[in-house]
Amino acid sequence: MTRTVKELAEEWLCLDKDEATRDEIYKLLVHGDDAELERRLRTRIAFGTAGLRGPMQAGFSCMNSLTVIQASQGLAAYLLENEKDVKHRGVVIGRDARHNSKKFAKLTAAAFVAKGIRVWWYELPTHTPLVPFGVCELNAAAGVMITASHNPAQDNGYKVYWSNGCQIIPPHDAGIAAAISKHLQPVTWDTSVVDEDCLLVEGALGLVRDAYFRVVGVAAHPEGISVPKLSSLKFVYTPMHGVGLPYMTQAVQDLGLSDSMIVVASQAEPDPDFPTVKFPNPEEKGALSLAIQTADSSSVPLILASDPDADRLAVAEKVSDTWHQFTGNQLGILLASYLLETYPSSKPKGKLAMLASTVSSHMLAALASKAGFHFAETLTGFKWLGNVALDLENEGFDVVFAFEEALGYMIPSVVHDKDSVSAAAIFLTAVGHWSSQSLTPYAKLEKLYQKLGYFEDANTYLISPSPATTDAIFEAIRALGKPYPQRLGGRKILHWRDLTVGYDSATSNHVPKLPVSKDSQMISCDVDGGVRFTVRGSGTEPKIKLYIECRASSREKARHGAEMVLQDLLKEWFRPEANGLKLA
Repeated sequence: MTRTVKELAEEWLCLDKDEATRDEIYKLLVHGDDAELERRLRTRIAFGTAGLRGPMQAGFSCMNSLTVIQASQGLAAYLLENEKDVKHRGVVIGRDARHNSKKFAKLTAAAFVAKGIRVWWYELPTHTPLVPFGVCELNAAAGVMITASHNPAQDNGYKVYWSNGCQIIPPHDAGIAAAISKHLQPVTWDTSVVDEDCLLVEGALGLVRDAYFRVVGVAAHPEGISVPKLSSLKFVYTPMHGVGLPYMTQAVQDLGLSDSMIVVASQAEPDPDFPTVKFPNPEEKGALSLAIQTADSSSVPLILASDPDADRLAVAEKVSDTWHQFTGNQLGILLASYLLETYPSSKPKGKLAMLASTVSSHMLAALASKAGFHFAETLTGFKWLGNVALDLENEGFDVVFAFEEALGYMIPSVVHDKDSVSAAAIFLTAVGHWSSQSLTPYAKLEKLYQKLGYFEDANTYLISPSPATTDAIFEAIRALGKPYPQRLGGRKILHWRDLTVGYDSATSNHVPKLPVSKDSQMISCDVDGGVRFTVRGSGTEPKIKLYIECRASSREKARHGAEMVLQDLLKEWFRPEANGLKLA
């Protein structure tokens, strides 16, 4: 029997001991705001492969003290059932500098201690990759990072790493979600275990941080590789009001570049309100404006930026009088090319491996085909890139790099997740390498285009009114042909892969090699003219995302090809006006 909204509110008031969020629900109840109570209480915040993420408000559908405790209790129970020696190995807990991150981290720690599980506690705000690194360094059973990455200031999140140092993938996500639903009654609200001398809570930041930078140093200066002097290099860096500055400062110092980095002063210190940017995401238009002002005033031609939890890296270079911000795909191929060029000749090239997700540029696949190393494609997200990299390593491959178009770069010898700091250390070393060849990063990219062809994209997204609308649109697309549409506009569809229904025209049994999920919409195609595209429903936002890339002999032809396919997709498949979709 469906409970009334009043009953849901009463349940909340019974469970929640946080005065601020109790008061929110109490006032809504007194004022009779049933619509808002429905929105906050009817649906529980979903635990998926990214853990939890959402606005910080009272209610079962939001990020707050109660939902954090419930998630922690469920995760603790699941770990005790599925991992060995959990109580002794413990769990690593880190946090960023957002509103409530410290409180949520302490509540998480208290929930694990209540189960008798050791906590490796990071005493200060840290960048996200230090949690998965710590999981491996300390042989912990899992890790939790309290962060909402580059989301708006009102959001926060709860990111879970498994014992292998990777983000969780199925079936762990569903298993943890089920365990949470069985442990909804809070066992403790007492966070004093973190501040007092509790035998189960051990400060671990200094130990793990030192080990991390030793490994980053080895990755940036591998044995047998001559690293050019970078004394003349100057660049501007912004942590975008996040936690990145102390970590980037240490990495730069270890490279001998302490005098090379100019920090954007107004964005240097953590500020959970992100006052100087509309969205704290270096991909967003205008996010690098202050960095550009700082660079121009200092006559510096290079900018590095990380997002607030410092796992994503953005780079911009001044080319003539114009700033060029490298896309994630462009920076990905630059890093990959450097790692390939400096790969030890004593090691077999056939065992070298690099990865990219299916929505990222296939320029890396083209480089692999030409150079003879192994390339692997994965589903979207570093949960897949990290886990597939581990699988390849277990098969004997030397996995040196993985990337995704959304400014994420993974150096597996450091951590099996995206990391702006280790990626920046590799990039700055690469800048010195290219400089010895009289090349800037942009000039090096141009040489790669000349070698491999020009790859240009026309990526965008559509805002969908509802998940039901998104599902109906994808069903209508599938109905355009049997077993799939044969043409898009004037182009023949050469390869069709549907990871929702599980069909791939290129395999002998038509079963896709990548994992299939009926819970998410995702179709990829190759069409005439060197164009490849993926269209998918976002798992975290009301969006349909379109990733379109064309490979051609010139930049103009590649741009034109990608744009034409985008227009055909909008006209024939998605029909924004007819389906109530809004263009980005």
